[in-house]
Amino acid sequence: MTSATLLVELLTEELPPKALPKLGQAFSNGIVAGLRARGLVAADGEFRWFATPRRLAVTVAHVLPAAAAKDVTEKIMPVSVALGADGQPTAALTKKLEAKGIPLSAVAGFERRMDGKAEALFYTSTVAGALLAEVLGGIVQDALKALPIPKVMRWGDGDATFVRPAHKLTMLHGADVVPGSVLDIQSGRTTKGHRFMSRGDIDIVSADAYEPTLLAEGKVIPDFAERRANIEKQLVTEAGLLNASLGQYADLLDEVTALVEHPTVYVGEFEAEFLSVPQECLILTMRANQKYFPLFAADGKLLNSFLIVSNTQLEDPSNIIAGNQRVVRPRLSDARFFFEQDIKAGLTTRVVKLDGVVYHNKLGSLGDRVQRMSIVARKIAGLLGADENLANRAALLSKADLLTDMVGEFPELQGTMGRYYALAEGALPVVAEAIEQHYRPRFAGDALPDSNIGRSLALADKLDALVGFFGIGQVPTGDRDPFGLRRAALGTLRILMETPLPLDIATLIHESATSFAPGKLTADVSGPLYEFLLERLRNQLRDAGHAQDAVDAVLALKPTRMDLVVPKLEAVVAFQQLPEAAALAAANKRIVNILKKAEGEVGEPDLALLVEDAEKALFHAIVDVAPLARSHFQNEAYTDALKVLAGLREAVDRFFDEVMVMAEEPLVRQNRLALLGQLAGLMNQVADISRLSA
Repeated sequence: MTSATLLVELLTEELPPKALPKLGQAFSNGIVAGLRARGLVAADGEFRWFATPRRLAVTVAHVLPAAAAKDVTEKIMPVSVALGADGQPTAALTKKLEAKGIPLSAVAGFERRMDGKAEALFYTSTVAGALLAEVLGGIVQDALKALPIPKVMRWGDGDATFVRPAHKLTMLHGADVVPGSVLDIQSGRTTKGHRFMSRGDIDIVSADAYEPTLLAEGKVIPDFAERRANIEKQLVTEAGLLNASLGQYADLLDEVTALVEHPTVYVGEFEAEFLSVPQECLILTMRANQKYFPLFAADGKLLNSFLIVSNTQLEDPSNIIAGNQRVVRPRLSDARFFFEQDIKAGLTTRVVKLDGVVYHNKLGSLGDRVQRMSIVARKIAGLLGADENLANRAALLSKADLLTDMVGEFPELQGTMGRYYALAEGALPVVAEAIEQHYRPRFAGDALPDSNIGRSLALADKLDALVGFFGIGQVPTGDRDPFGLRRAALGTLRILMETPLPLDIATLIHESATSFAPGKLTADVSGPLYEFLLERLRNQLRDAGHAQDAVDAVLALKPTRMDLVVPKLEAVVAFQQLPEAAALAAANKRIVNILKKAEGEVGEPDLALLVEDAEKALFHAIVDVAPLARSHFQNEAYTDALKVLAGLREAVDRFFDEVMVMAEEPLVRQNRLALLGQLAGLMNQVADISRLSA
């Protein structure tokens, strides 16, 4: 059988741009998986996915027209049921063979082998392979059903549903059309190119000719990655000609790539007078509303030029440029109007209005929230040696910009506009910066607050949300997290760990909880919230590449100083490299199991009750190393502490070789348990070393 390239393309109305890459990849993956499952293509066969605003497509190399036949073996029934004492087929076997369409004469060829404890009959038959022409339509339909689409729509008079109306279906195996129907559309070889630049309907001669034909005749670059690279190259070139930079543009580049099929970049301008408005407002207006790429000078300041990615290539693009400049001007005028009006009204005057805005019906108003944040921010600032009055001022102003016109129009600017408006009122820069920074980190990899005032306010904000919603029973479940508590938890952990800050998380939770009015919190907070944070921490550390056994060992001790977690992990990893590590970990595991059997507190060991030389040696070894180990612990030199404790290995090994811990004499037994308890307490201050034992 001759293999050939397979092409499947679905032509639609404009697809959701932000979801387009996922749709394109999922569509191709679904089709390739269906082909592989039916033996029509090799498991490691090559394929390419394509996605434009109006099409999803895939080409798969070396697809067979028919899969090879294969032998299928199935169990029929136990021999004791299938055959009588005379070895002849029973009525039960005859009935089953009739139901399966297997002739009775085939019994002589049945295989007899053990199936568990009983012997059974097995029948092997040859099954014809799948035919591409018969199964491709179903494969495509299954791939479409599996796409990550939250909502579908119906169009025309048919019953077909999809995220957008579909118009054409191309299915080619080599040069041949593969018959089939998907979404009530019969397959063919005709597609459409660019809405305005294509010559009309386009016949695809063969699957291998798909991409070059679309480009040459349809003026479409179907490959998403290639189109993205094309746009980026043009953007960088045009920016370079203007001695400008593009700033952060990756997300916008992905979105714009999903909006055009034949990209061309042009340069537009707006009046320099708009630069008096905070550049974040102008940038957001251009990027979010118009999908333009702002340009920046070498010092990071916004220029009054921008780049347009057009879906049309013209010899004279003046009308396109003028039209885009005309469209953006009212947007920038609105931004300037909002900014000027907000400056006139001021920020402080809006603070009292927060009392009239509901934060949550069980947690009070935004005014209540900033009062709680003020209490906690002051306490954290005090712990960090920062000015509590400045933390209080920043907390009271932190949410006032939510009532401004600019943030009402652009919610993404909350905090950013608060900083500008606070500075305009004469606030100290550290206060204004804290207003902006208390939302950090907004996302993975985002910068952290860079002042203790900002850190105090950011922690107070996140803890207020975590404690508040846990306190009313609104705990994230599964994928549901409507209040962003996972993000708040990760932000809290990052600030404490990466800054780092010498703060106790249990104390912070308690301080935040006491800032709520009596009776406001109706559910237990401290335990469940700490466990929630610990689980986020566990995942965060694993994602960062820390070894799972080390993470489990450190977190088993329920640490509350997050800034010490990574140093402890590093100490554990260093300890694991020592030759004594495995034996000491195993001994610790044994100690843990023994101590579980002890009743009550084991107390302190008594030298007078030590009988065996091995237990005396262990006692003196612990006495010798304990002062130095404790000194290292106190100085947070965890690696040095564990290296010192590694010196106990010989005494520990000898103890377990020569001493019976659970002696018959109660006092001796209890004293030996106390000795092991002392050893465990000394060794497990950094991590639960027993968790490192295989």
